[in-house]
Order: sequence, then C-alpha cells, then structure tokens
Amino acid sequence: MAKFRMFFARLAALAGFIVLAATPLAASEFRAGDLVIKSPWSRATPSGARVAGGYFVIENKGTQPDRLVAANVEVAGRVEIHTMTLQDGVMRMRSVSGGVEIRPGESVVFQPSGLHLMWLDLARTPKIGDVLNGGLTFEKAGNVAVQFRVAPLGATSPAP
Repeated sequence: MAKFRMFFARLAALAGFIVLAATPLAASEFRAGDLVIKSPWSRATPSGARVAGGYFVIENKGTQPDRLVAANVEVAGRVEIHTMTLQDGVMRMRSVSGGVEIRPGESVVFQPSGLHLMWLDLARTPKIGDVLNGGLTFEKAGNVAVQFRVAPLGATSPAP
C-alpha cells in the first residue's frame, strides 16, 4: 500500500512538471493561468523528523476565483493543507477540507503559524539550501510545478 501511494505521489509530481501552462516567471515565481505562486519555501528539519511545512503566496490576477485542492513534494509521502489558530492561549493545527479559495484580485499567504502545507511521512530530511520539487493542484488552473527552497531551521521567511 505504501509503495502504491508513493508511486502515485511521484506520478502526480511528474505530471505537474510537464504541464505547459505552468511556466516559471523568475527563480521564485511560478504561474498557473491567472495565478502567480511566489517564493515557495520550507525549513530545514532536525535529523529524523517525519514532518515539515511548505510556505508561499498565491496571487489571483484574474477575474474568477480558483481553489488550491492538493499539493505534493518529492520528499513527502503525502501533503495536507493545514491551518493554525490560537484558541484559549493554545495553538491548534487543523487539516483544511475542501481546499483554499483564492479570490480574484486577492492573495493567500501560506506561512509558519498560519495556513501552510503539512508534509507528512518524510522520505529524507530537508537540508538548508536544498531545492525540493513539488506541485500545486488548482480546480481551474490545474497543476503547476513549483520548487521549494529550504531555509534554516526556525526561519520565518524564505532564504535570500
């Protein structure tokens, strides 16, 4: 079963890379239709860690909403969309069902201690300076290949 999941995760990543509509704009920006994904990044993790996070900004330059519905990254067996909220002085993390809407003319920020991708079942530990291949799947714009640059452990923003 695990091999089956890993095969489909890799297949989804490969499909994301061959989508012609997803063209790099600059070293840290990627486009999928009217969506611009800016500065995808992650943090290095301690040796043996089984989870990590993915962060970026999605900007919708179009006139129609779209929705991020799935994601993948080469080092994770699976990826979930999560949010963190402060309730009664305690940070709580929850999986987001149904994806995340990106309204026309607006941006959605994925960041530490907020909305983020949760990378689960890591196959290897992300190290500072790594560039990790992944993909984001949108309802309308489809798949877009992205690269997550790995910043130092505890970073609060992408590495320069």
